[in-house]
Amino acid sequence: MSPFRKWSEISVFNRSRTTDWLPLSSVVLRAIAKAQSVAARTRGAFDPTLGGLVGRYGFGPITGAPAGAFRDLELRADGARKAHPRQTLDLCGIAKGQALNRCADALRSIGLEAFFIEMGGEVLARGTRPDGSPWRAAVERPLPGRAEPQRVVALRDEALATSGDLINSYVLAGHRYGHITDPQRMAPADSALASVSVFARRAITADALATALFALGPKRGPALAEHAGMDALFLSRDGAGLREVMTGRFRDRIIWG
Repeated sequence: MSPFRKWSEISVFNRSRTTDWLPLSSVVLRAIAKAQSVAARTRGAFDPTLGGLVGRYGFGPITGAPAGAFRDLELRADGARKAHPRQTLDLCGIAKGQALNRCADALRSIGLEAFFIEMGGEVLARGTRPDGSPWRAAVERPLPGRAEPQRVVALRDEALATSGDLINSYVLAGHRYGHITDPQRMAPADSALASVSVFARRAITADALATALFALGPKRGPALAEHAGMDALFLSRDGAGLREVMTGRFRDRIIWG
């Protein structure tokens, strides 16, 4: 699913200029199907057809203006059909969660029922620690300087994903440009929001939701998360510090901070 690899399934799909059915593996198709589900759930805030915009601002290899509506992309058991010949897919906002789920499936296939996996800042936990207590994860404070925890939370049979702009962003002429695109503005998300952390049963869901909620910003994001009952933490820049907004039962999960 890497758009940076020339012969990955997604790169081959993106180079094809046709609206005929194109073959894709079940792994990629599951990621696209979940992306469509999260797109509908977040009113279009998650849209993996905007890789051209991501690349335009220096955060990815996909070039060319976005084409074709994501909701019109068709799927079947062995492939997908574009809504426009030049339509492209960028699954970087969901592929890591898919990888975490596959790691968990592999561990369970050899009989392991209790484990904690971390991949690029996203975590997935099953069972408990050896002493019977829940697994723990820290949500990083998204401020420049030494990495410090903002909150430490408990996990049991669930995943936690965080999206933010601390690393993959730059400021130019007073505006912050990051790798997460706001589909409504058709431009990089630009707000006081610094990071969003969200719980979900599966890592692939948490990964996509964190991206979508960050794209929605510090007002629309918490409003949608609260309405949908998502357990999420929104951290926004406030002067030299941070302002917290929690939705759902996130506060009940905190064990430190």
